[in-house]
Amino acid sequence: MKKVTIVGAGLAGCEAAFQLADRGWKVELFEMRPNRMTPAHETGLPAELVCSNSLKSGLITTASGLLKAELRKLNCYLLDMAEQHRVPAGNALAIDRRQFSEAVLERIDADPNIELIRKEIDRIPEPPAIIATGPLTSESLVSALLNLIGEEQLYFFDAIAPIVAANSIDMDICYRKSRYDKGEDDYINCPFDKEQYLVYVQALQEGEKHEAHEFETEWFKDIGFRFYENCVPVEELASRDKDTLRYGVMRPVGLENPRTGRRPWAAIQLRAENEECTSYNLVGCQTMLRYPEQKRIFRLIPGLENAEFLRYGSIHRNTYLKSPDILNADFSLKQAPGVVLAGQLSGVEGYIESIMGGLLAAMSVAGEYRLLPEQTIVGQLQRHITTPVKDFQPMNANYGLLPPLDEKIRDKKKKKQMMSDRSLESMERM
Repeated sequence: MKKVTIVGAGLAGCEAAFQLADRGWKVELFEMRPNRMTPAHETGLPAELVCSNSLKSGLITTASGLLKAELRKLNCYLLDMAEQHRVPAGNALAIDRRQFSEAVLERIDADPNIELIRKEIDRIPEPPAIIATGPLTSESLVSALLNLIGEEQLYFFDAIAPIVAANSIDMDICYRKSRYDKGEDDYINCPFDKEQYLVYVQALQEGEKHEAHEFETEWFKDIGFRFYENCVPVEELASRDKDTLRYGVMRPVGLENPRTGRRPWAAIQLRAENEECTSYNLVGCQTMLRYPEQKRIFRLIPGLENAEFLRYGSIHRNTYLKSPDILNADFSLKQAPGVVLAGQLSGVEGYIESIMGGLLAAMSVAGEYRLLPEQTIVGQLQRHITTPVKDFQPMNANYGLLPPLDEKIRDKKKKKQMMSDRSLESMERM
């Protein structure tokens, strides 16, 4: 029986393990948690979702929905498991984090071809191997990688949002509604008038924050402090301009208050964290504010004046490597053939994208790797990771990756539908 080492039991590592085990490989799946925790994880469970419980939209007219459809054609395992533990979130695939991770662990334990080993790996494993340690890869393993590839490591800081108890939300002020009434009324909306919004923005601008040095070690001291644009802390957005939030994550369009029939000046949406809907995530409120400041400032949100915080937001280091310079076309390291990178460490951004990375890594190890059609999100992300560019940055699914249609279509929804149809047709032909 063929054997493979997989380092990291996150989304990418677990998907790779299931794919290879199903192909008859003996899998040794290493995970350092809970013996050594990261600054962001809360459990030692595999496939733990850290920043959010949402795997984004499932609509085929969205890039995330198209990526899911493509991965289903490639027989993705974790997507099916996520569907089994979804929570109400309109068209989005949001899941009960705990139930999902526990189900993944149960499946690992039940698979005779997978052995889960709770141990930190601090060196490059012998091939065949997959390194899927994610954006919070331990310093020792990153050092080992850098000694091998000779590239200066790149990194950015990331932030996660707070969670509040459902029974502490004032539903006399808040209301249930999905944007434009699409789908069920799964989101709770906190409506701001202009004065409330300006008070909230000023509080964010003036709030006391954690400083970068509190999260850096000597090993990272010479690398700059940067945010990845898709996960900018809410107070950072507020500091850019007083209207940045209400034209962005607090955009009220399509969220008219059913009690008044009027659109609020701005709105914050709350999304269910678990199947029982006993806790809610503050959408778009990832933060690096100090805990007392979070309690004070987020209680300025209408309807959250008496909020009970089940988890405060926090900031953590996200690490990725300059993949186009160090990887072969099949995601294997140029300096260590047979060792494959997967997931966010390789420069994809997002949960589904990480699952994709694990699936592709498994195909690489199994000798089944191929470059997928350029009309697909998967194919373009493959190219992004392995095509040299001047300034490499993490990438998530988006229609901008895809080549234009042969004809010009002005209707945006129709255009996206046609691009999605073209993608899935190309997958079928392949």
